[in-house]
Amino acid sequence: QVQLVESGGGLVQAGGSLRLSCAASGSIFRLNTMGWYRQGSGKQRELVATITSDGSTDYGDSVKGRFTISRDNAKNTVYLQMNSLKPEDTAVYYCYCNAESRRNVGAKYDYWGQGTQVTVSS
Repeated sequence: QVQLVESGGGLVQAGGSLRLSCAASGSIFRLNTMGWYRQGSGKQRELVATITSDGSTDYGDSVKGRFTISRDNAKNTVYLQMNSLKPEDTAVYYCYCNAESRRNVGAKYDYWGQGTQVTVSS
């Protein structure tokens, strides 16, 4: 009922920057919290950053001061600006949202994108 499509991943050298985008579409009534999680090879999925509908943000400790999350509510899109990238940031980055669909207003569900690979070379 809600689809998330990520873009912007790729290969970058350590110290470089990338910007990820995630657009939500479908039968959307309300997008609540949106955000990004990541999963490195052999690791558990971990929080990168989240942003509420009114703009409150939360960051994982490992990215604080380097990554910035933002959203454009008119476009149903969330962004992740990643600066000062490190090899340990290499992972598949997944877009997330908590949303209510038009078919079931009031019922909140979590949705995930398919993921985009970010690789940081040393």
